[in-house]
Amino acid sequence: MSNPRENVFFIGLGGMGMAPLALYLDEAGCCVRGHDDHWREPVRRWLERRGIASGSCAELPADVSRVVYSSAIDESHPLLLAARARGLGTLRRGEMLAEVVRGRRLIAVVGSHGKTTTTALLIHALRTAGHEVSYLLGALFADPDAPPARHAEAPWIAAEIDESDGTIDNFAPEITVALNFDWDHADRYRTEADLEATFINLFRRTRQLVLLPQWDARLRRLAETAGTPFRTFGPEGDFSVRASGDDGARQRLALNGAFLKSVVEVPLGGAFNADNAGAALAAVQTAFGEIPSIPFNGYRGVSRRQDILLERPGLTVFADYAHHPTEVTALLRSLRARSPGRLLVVFQPHRYTRTRQFAAAFAEALGLADRVFLLPVYAASEAPLPDGTTAAILAATTPGQNKFSLHESLNDLAMALPAALAEDSTPVTLAWVGAGDIDEFATDFVRRLTDESFTMDLSAIKKESSLDWLDVLRPRLHTETVVHRDEPLADKTTLGVGGSARYYAEPATAEDFSRLLIAAKAAGVPVFCLGRGSNLIVADSGFPGLVLRLTHAHWKELVLENPGRIYAGAGVRLKELCGFAARHGLVGLEFLEGIPGSVGGSLRMNAGAMGGWIFDVIEEVVYLTAEGELHRAPRAEFHPAYRECPELLRGIALGAVFRSSAIGPTEEIRQRMEAYAAKRRTTQPRERSAGCLFKNPSGGHAGKLIDSLGLKGLRVGAIEVSNIHANFIINHGGGTAADALALARQVRDKVRALGGIQLEPEVLLLGATWEDVMR
Repeated sequence: MSNPRENVFFIGLGGMGMAPLALYLDEAGCCVRGHDDHWREPVRRWLERRGIASGSCAELPADVSRVVYSSAIDESHPLLLAARARGLGTLRRGEMLAEVVRGRRLIAVVGSHGKTTTTALLIHALRTAGHEVSYLLGALFADPDAPPARHAEAPWIAAEIDESDGTIDNFAPEITVALNFDWDHADRYRTEADLEATFINLFRRTRQLVLLPQWDARLRRLAETAGTPFRTFGPEGDFSVRASGDDGARQRLALNGAFLKSVVEVPLGGAFNADNAGAALAAVQTAFGEIPSIPFNGYRGVSRRQDILLERPGLTVFADYAHHPTEVTALLRSLRARSPGRLLVVFQPHRYTRTRQFAAAFAEALGLADRVFLLPVYAASEAPLPDGTTAAILAATTPGQNKFSLHESLNDLAMALPAALAEDSTPVTLAWVGAGDIDEFATDFVRRLTDESFTMDLSAIKKESSLDWLDVLRPRLHTETVVHRDEPLADKTTLGVGGSARYYAEPATAEDFSRLLIAAKAAGVPVFCLGRGSNLIVADSGFPGLVLRLTHAHWKELVLENPGRIYAGAGVRLKELCGFAARHGLVGLEFLEGIPGSVGGSLRMNAGAMGGWIFDVIEEVVYLTAEGELHRAPRAEFHPAYRECPELLRGIALGAVFRSSAIGPTEEIRQRMEAYAAKRRTTQPRERSAGCLFKNPSGGHAGKLIDSLGLKGLRVGAIEVSNIHANFIINHGGGTAADALALARQVRDKVRALGGIQLEPEVLLLGATWEDVMR
């Protein structure tokens, strides 16, 4: 790169090709930020792990020097137009990648199919051998700890190079690994000859060697036309690779010829994966003169490549990225070979142009299955084509063939699939296939299936009290969901007192949140959702139920929803929400700035400050009922009152849409926020506190009433009535809940005796009741 320290902004940062490039640039020293309208949680987690700011942006940051955008981004995108109006350099992902690898020794993996798996195998083999190389993968490794990109101060770099948008013309590799050739991307390459010319020119720019499969006559012809040195891999290739012992999950490769004679194991099934592994090893041998003795030790695969989503007696569910007829054919043949019984396929075509071009070929490839359920085309930014819809595949099927059916939605599909799965007792393989968002459909369907068995387990819990509900539930929870017993709560509250929760969980997904609620209810276990721990006192004896806390990144989402709307997850701090609104020029949320709570807890309490209440700026709330049912309801369905919202006392808020009252200059919004903050600093204590202890009585203020009776400084143990605001009790360190409750009782009794007013607690009490405490 010309300037490794520049500020780079990504439009479409959540894309599987974009995120690894962003991670690479971040490691190289760039300041990286970005925007996306649709985030996938695994991608977001990698970005957050590296501290890369991501979200949805209404405007381009002022200090950006260059913009990288996905080819799926429309040229009229407001952020892209803003960058060009500002005179900034704008590059497509492939153009930026070409700049990154310029001057390096690039091992480029190209071809119509298998690029990602081959590149992943190549990267793993290089790292196993201990070679210092940079790399970029166009997907995520299945291993959650394996980064999809790495920057190293070394000459070699490995990357898959995509031909779909024409940016392949910018690369001059040291070694090119050409896996196969199929005419695709008809929107870019009008004829097969156009795509052939692109490969010929890439081969001509290859400095050292082209590697290609020994059986591919077309690629051999293109390499000969280019006049570039080439060698072949395969059973009869220069790099001889012969596969054996394929059990569907692994196979052995006998290496000979240009390889040093050896046998290696690859933990993948299928002839095409034997080819991919052979290509990867040939590239390692060519670049470094040898291969490691166990090149694929510990390799766990690539996300969305023959992922097993569910495996139980009689049913195996797969998900795969195949989106070209050749890929679909190879996948279904592989599944046929490894899984006896019926093969059912759910297929989501990718792009209208591809569907139009290959409708007949898709119909033939999918015909290898026993039943085929077709979903609508995933557009990938393309405009619809009348002859490029899923109906074109259906029309190309053999007349009278009834194995194909078209389904417009997941609900429609969900009604048809169970009957197909249960047609007979034959074992079933169900494959979800496509490059769009079909993996989300698949995950949701598997969740529905597992929820059925979860319901059966709940029945067992209800019938047999000796069963531990948490032990029954734990195997069904996401790996990132945290579950503990006897978890201390004092450090999770702003007052800093109290005992432990008998059960404690930090759910990573809404599904897990729902399961925890349902299972706890079945076991008769009370539930409390803890936010930042303000407005709360935990009894010293603790809480004999389940405490749920929304600390996972899933609950901290902040998304700009034009016009003038923000979606905030329940785990977002109000201070963060206000800062986000200010950056985007959204007026009206400033009063929330100093409330020391999160969105979820503040909704439950109808938190307020500076004359405003949180429900004044709410448009919608997403919440779970006490029965674990997910709802999204407009503001009109809630009835907030002073310091409470009845609907959320019975349910749990997961997020909300906030609306601004106007658009205004960011600096003016920040000035109002600072004015509110300054007022808080002079009127509220800095020490640990739970916030206002008592509700304001009708026509008055609790703090002024307590102050007028001279109760500031009243103290029990380490807990004291604040000298700054008399409705706050503060913890000087080492205080207990017993101290806090005794002090609250003294204040309440003195106000009643001397002022004739009965104060009602505003702070929630967990693990005891105010009625018992105040007797």
